[in-house]
Amino acid sequence: MTRRQFLTVASLATGSLAVPSISARTAKESRQAAGLEEKSIAELQAMMRTGQASAVSLVRFYLQRIDAIDRRGKALRSVIELNPDALDLAAGLDEERRRQGPRGPLHGIPVLLKDNIATRDRMQTTAGSLALVGAKAPRDAFLVTRLRQAGAVILGKTNLSEWANIRSTRSTSGWSARGGLTRNPYAAERNTSGSSSGSAVAIAANLAAVAIGTETDGSIVSPSAMAALVGFKPTVGLVSRDGIVPISHSQDTAGPMARCVADAAAVLQVIAARDARDKATSGQPEAPPDFLAALDRNGMAGARLGFARNPFVTHPEVWKIAEQAVDKLEALGATVVEVEIPNVAKYADTELEVLLHELKADMNAYLAEFAQGAPVRSLEDIIAFNEKHHETEMPWFGQELFIQAQAKEGLDSPAYLAALENNRRYSCAEGIDKIMQEHQLDALVAPTGGPAWLTDLVNGDRDTGGFSTPAAVAGYPHVTVPAGQVSGLPIGLSFVGKAYAEATLIKLAYAFEQATRARRPPVL
Repeated sequence: MTRRQFLTVASLATGSLAVPSISARTAKESRQAAGLEEKSIAELQAMMRTGQASAVSLVRFYLQRIDAIDRRGKALRSVIELNPDALDLAAGLDEERRRQGPRGPLHGIPVLLKDNIATRDRMQTTAGSLALVGAKAPRDAFLVTRLRQAGAVILGKTNLSEWANIRSTRSTSGWSARGGLTRNPYAAERNTSGSSSGSAVAIAANLAAVAIGTETDGSIVSPSAMAALVGFKPTVGLVSRDGIVPISHSQDTAGPMARCVADAAAVLQVIAARDARDKATSGQPEAPPDFLAALDRNGMAGARLGFARNPFVTHPEVWKIAEQAVDKLEALGATVVEVEIPNVAKYADTELEVLLHELKADMNAYLAEFAQGAPVRSLEDIIAFNEKHHETEMPWFGQELFIQAQAKEGLDSPAYLAALENNRRYSCAEGIDKIMQEHQLDALVAPTGGPAWLTDLVNGDRDTGGFSTPAAVAGYPHVTVPAGQVSGLPIGLSFVGKAYAEATLIKLAYAFEQATRARRPPVL
């Protein structure tokens, strides 16, 4: 490919998004599309069951909003690519519903996927990088197979912080060379956080029913909190990472991003499963809990919670919201004790050491299988590609973390093994486990993060703090729920538990959500 040809491809990749034709809408479909904003999965299913909506009308509705809001209007740029077969898939699922009924709660529900999750269809999987433009996955990621089997309609892919924000310490969250900058729907000049920025913004703006994000440390919960969403980072090993562009097999996981806890639970019910291609999933319970059964309005009664007072977030107004949330938790029947998670500083540096070692090994393994048709087959190739295409790939920040990762030794190196052991010790046994056992806690709670900061492509992110790292390093589950706003900017409340405590967290988060109803959609 010549430089001129490459720049043409880059322009097409970051320019206008082709939207399947929606001009053939019938009067019936127009009626069905009315009032679909903020509808839950259960409400959409009820509408399809009674004929007030169909999978086709839902897809058309979301396609129209993507065209009007994401590409024009507010120009949020949250969707990086649309599935050209979405309408046909929806029509087939509608016919199946007529013939034999729905497969389950996700039948006909449009879902967006972060653009680091492989799909074997006419879409690409690029992690936002021009280095993977043209790559065609040989098969679906395991979680995509699960979604398709459940009857979900894969509507498209969402933008993200390129390479899930592991390229540079000076990056701007929500920016990728392929997708451009995703904008915050609550305040366009402010950041979306990352790396699942597009997934968060798309669901906040009602561009799909639900989305899938991925997290290594904060990439689901932080953008979800800033978009007034429920973001669920499961236990590492509950959801297969097969077919997902990796950073770290110690910390990576995919999870749902939704407008309510019930929707997140419905998606988690489908994607949580053992997979022979991801050995981490062999550690999950033999029979996964019924996450939908955990949706209990009275689920806070009798709970014992630890209010983490570590200074992860410093904004005083955020702490006021958190303290008001604690008052609500106690009013709902929980006992709340103030705690401080121990030894957090002891893995502040070794976390990155582990991520960089695993990035090199895991990325090379992914590219060997899933980068068919792309000009790169290794991390070393990606670094060379970025240097060659510096103008388009690195106009704002570099790739020093990639370079550091490439220089690391293998996964048998003493430095890596020592860092990994340190992380496990101080995040689990002498961290979350210790404080939860000491106080006999069902979960930890804390503000998820600070308000969205101003986007600054020149200087990079100015993070306002966050509670993601303890659960991320431990590999433990973490859910954020809308809790309020600071100057119109959403703030979330986090619930963190031990491994495979998802059902408990769903019960607690649902009770809090139903009692507070704190989500406020953006004005679009």
